[in-house]
Amino acid sequence: MTVEAIKEAIASLSEQERASLAAWMIEQDYDEWDIQMARDFSPGGRGHQIGDQVNRDIDEGKFTPLKKR
Repeated sequence: MTVEAIKEAIASLSEQERASLAAWMIEQDYDEWDIQMARDFSPGGRGHQIGDQVNRDIDEGKFTPLKKR
């Protein structure tokens, strides 16, 4: 199936069906983002060192707590 065929199929959907499809696509993006974040901040991931540094700073008191509302 081509992208053009998919676009045509989407154009033929009802408003409710398009809204349902849009919600599903957003959910797919979030799932992929969650997987990537977990991968990045796991040991050996590209963000792991940042997490370690944040934890060290917290342990050493080098942070400003957020104020409660």
